[in-house]
Amino acid sequence: MKPKILITQPIPESVTNYLKGFFEIECWEQQETIPKGILYENVRDIQGLMNVGIPINEELLSNAPNLKVVSNISAGYNNFSIEDMRNYNVVGTNTPGVLDETVNDLVFGLILSTARRISELDSFMRAGKWQSGDDSHLFGLDVHGRTLGIIGLGRIGESICKRAIHGFGMNVLYHNRSRKSDIEEQLGITYASMDELLSASDFIVLMTPLTKETHHLIGEKEFAKMKNTAIFINASRGPTVDEQALINALKEKQIFGAGLDVFEQEPIDPNNPLLQLENVVLTPHIGSATTFTRENMAKVAAENLVEILINKNYKNVVKEFKDKLHV
Repeated sequence: MKPKILITQPIPESVTNYLKGFFEIECWEQQETIPKGILYENVRDIQGLMNVGIPINEELLSNAPNLKVVSNISAGYNNFSIEDMRNYNVVGTNTPGVLDETVNDLVFGLILSTARRISELDSFMRAGKWQSGDDSHLFGLDVHGRTLGIIGLGRIGESICKRAIHGFGMNVLYHNRSRKSDIEEQLGITYASMDELLSASDFIVLMTPLTKETHHLIGEKEFAKMKNTAIFINASRGPTVDEQALINALKEKQIFGAGLDVFEQEPIDPNNPLLQLENVVLTPHIGSATTFTRENMAKVAAENLVEILINKNYKNVVKEFKDKLHV
């Protein structure tokens, strides 16, 4: 008898067909999030869960007595309640490496759009405001040759450093929980304290995972240390930033602008003041959202289920479970 899995969102047909060779499958085919009642009913007899964003906590796990593995279609896993999962002998996997360059593309899209005011000036043009005469009020900032400060030097952070150096001739500073001397030597980047990075960088990119330690890592004090010509980019997780402090910094022109793909509340509240500010570029958490990359992420997440449930090979298990590889 094949193990049973639940997929909580639509995935490419090619990936579904692959999984059918190994599992009995239940799949939520609607675009909206699966309702909690339906979710809990469907997890009662599954061994694997393929998921994006749904909290994996005691409430869910208590309804899933046979669950062995949760496979996130994501590099992030802040939806995992690690202690609860460990208590229930459930491991979690992710999809590292698949989305690095795609997220990198978006980060530089946000950098360029914010620095050169592309979104703002697009609206300016569409409103028929372009007239002959002095155009100094339309000036933006150069990107090439400037200093990029990156907070969080994981896989995506390293990718961003390479693009900054080789694509834009930028000087790169980084701050990370642990110093990476080998990467410094390989890429020619410089380690800096948080204060040094904030005060010296023209572009500050936040790429840390969301943990208790990184919640509101960037707030009022950090924005006050940035140049008034600095641009802040967040493509990590929304709660890593004190959003009200960011709004104040943008309103008071403490910084030049911001580019954001993530927010404290998602989807964003229609009354959020960020939506009214011209010096911020906003995208709806689409860092990895290209057809090619999302299909590859789903494929890797599917392979993770096969490797663990069928082959007993613990592939892409997130680090918090690697000392407890039994299910």
